[in-house]
Parts: sequence; C-alpha cells; structure tokens
Amino acid sequence: MLGMELIEIDGSMGEGGGQILRNAVSLSAVLMKPIRVYNIRAKRSNPGLRPQHLTGVKAVAALSSAEVSGLYVGSKEIVFRPRALKGGKMSFDAGTAGSTTLILQSLMPVMAFSREPVEVELRGGTNNPMAPPVEYFQYVLIPILERMGCSFEVELLRRGFYPRGGGVVRARSKPVESLKPIRLMESGSVRRIRGLSYSCRLPAHIVERMASTAERILRSAGYGDVHVERQALQPGDSACSLDPGCGIILVAELESGAIMASDNLGKLGVPAERVAEEAAQSLIKQLETGAPVDKHLGDQLVIWAALASGVSEYRVAELTMHTTTSIDLCRIMAGISAEVDGRLGEPATIRIAGMGHRRPG
Repeated sequence: MLGMELIEIDGSMGEGGGQILRNAVSLSAVLMKPIRVYNIRAKRSNPGLRPQHLTGVKAVAALSSAEVSGLYVGSKEIVFRPRALKGGKMSFDAGTAGSTTLILQSLMPVMAFSREPVEVELRGGTNNPMAPPVEYFQYVLIPILERMGCSFEVELLRRGFYPRGGGVVRARSKPVESLKPIRLMESGSVRRIRGLSYSCRLPAHIVERMASTAERILRSAGYGDVHVERQALQPGDSACSLDPGCGIILVAELESGAIMASDNLGKLGVPAERVAEEAAQSLIKQLETGAPVDKHLGDQLVIWAALASGVSEYRVAELTMHTTTSIDLCRIMAGISAEVDGRLGEPATIRIAGMGHRRPG
C-alpha cells in the first residue's frame, strides 16, 4: 500500500467544501487506494480542516489502520494511506458542536465493508445547520440503504446543539459482501406524512407550535394522513442537550416505497411557525415534482451507487452541486460511469453503473 501511487484530489472542485474530503477519505479506505487531497474546503470562508473534519478523518483512519499526514486544524492538504479494514468498538469526540452525522457519512461505507461488525460512538452536534439531522439517517437514509443490502442502526443518546455540542450518537453495522443497486424512479401517491418536532431547554409550546403549523399546512395542501410527534426535553431528561435548541423533520412515505424528507432548525428570533412553514413548504415543493428522492438523499446515495454491483437509477426532486461533485469524485476514485439528465436546481434522473466492489476476504 505504501508503494501505491497517490490519487490526487483537488478539494476546490465542484462545490469545494468538506463533502469532497469526507467522500474521498471514505472511498480511499473502502477501496484501499491512498490519496492526497489538496485545496481542502477552498471555497469556504474559513478554508482548511475544521475540528469536525479532523475528527472524521481520524475516525476513518482508525477503521482502516491508515497513516495520515497533514492532520491539524486549518490544514489545506492531507495524505491518507489506508492499510487494512477492521471492526470493533470505537469512540470519537468532535470536541465542538461539529456534526456527528457528517462524520457518519464518511464512516458508514467503511463500516459496511469492514471485516467484522462495528460499533461507533460519536460526540458533537446532532442537529446542526448545513448538515442532516440524526433523524434523517434514522427515518430516510438507513431504510433506503437496507434495500441495497446494508445493516445499520443509529441511536440518539443525547441531543447536541450549537455552541457546545455534547450530543451522543451510537452507530452499529454488520458487514456486507456487496451492495445491490437501487432503483427509485416512481413516487406514486403519498401514503402518509410523519414527523418529529423537538426541543431542549425551551418552553413546550414551541414544539407544539411547530408541529401544529406543519400539520395544518400539509393538510391544507391535500395530504390527509399527517402526524407530527412532539418531544420537549428538559434538564433531567437523559437525552436533553447542554444548550437550548429546537427543530422539526417531516417524512413522506410514498406508495412506491420511497421516502422523502425535509427538515429545519430553529434560529434565535425566528418564530416557531416560520421554522415549521419552511420545512413543510420545502417538502410540498419536492413532492410536487413527482420525483421519489429528495435533494439530500440524491447526494448521499452517489457513493453507495458507485460501490454497488449493477446500475442504480433514481429521480431526484432537485439536482444539487453536492450531487454532481460526488459523481465527479466517484468517477476519479472508483472509475464509474454516470449520466445526469437534468439541470442544477431542477428535477433530474441519475444513472450510475457501480463498480461492483466486494468486501475483502
């Protein structure tokens, strides 16, 4: 492995953020291909590695026995040399409110192809702006990945909000020999919409206002079976965060078996009703496209489709630059062919011919 030529990855390609680093390190570990990533997060206002990226790389390195250089906050270049995938129990702490789910995005493909089961405990933020909430993994991503043959479980032990984080998420996996391709082209009608309105260290009426607003808007839009669960945690509850925070996630279950979601996080000075309205309107807008895959899942499925055996095909409600950047990276690292029929910001069809990766040994 040490003698293999490094694959060069320009971190400023496409959307130029942390996602390139996360996916590159993940693919490096799964495929046992050493990489050099430079211009890390070049298009962000604070370029280079932040604490959560540092933790994510360290976590993947631990699972793949990797040698890594350039691992420090602010670093714009790393060299990552994986040596062998292993399993077992591990724990990692972002030390801040850095997103545990973004760390999990890097870890999960490596967990899936490890030699034995993996259990990982992550500490940091569980509900962050600009990152999927832990509930998105539980309600959307993991059920879809199960259709590809994966076996994951993600448990929320304590919420973590900005600024201190302190949330705890536990993820478990069983190894997979290979991945089946996924096909999600038809949506069908909406069977039901479920959701969760949650808060910590805030008055319970905030949760109630978010939930009732979302239910009212969705029912007015013609969706009959709508129910949003209310969860208002206070100090003394084991799952209550260190800092106050709130949010909502809405999940539509479709006749085709597909799952779509929209979420929003509360912000200081923004009424609870506005938070819920933005989440509900975003879900309605995506459902009206007739596509069965939401814009976030469209991005997250790329790496899994690239590793799968066979052709995956799915229609996404909105094509994002995150998605096209992921496809470009997978072309470089996994040698896959992919077609995108659609334009940025609009519905699109994605076809990916997976490389058919198999678990070593």
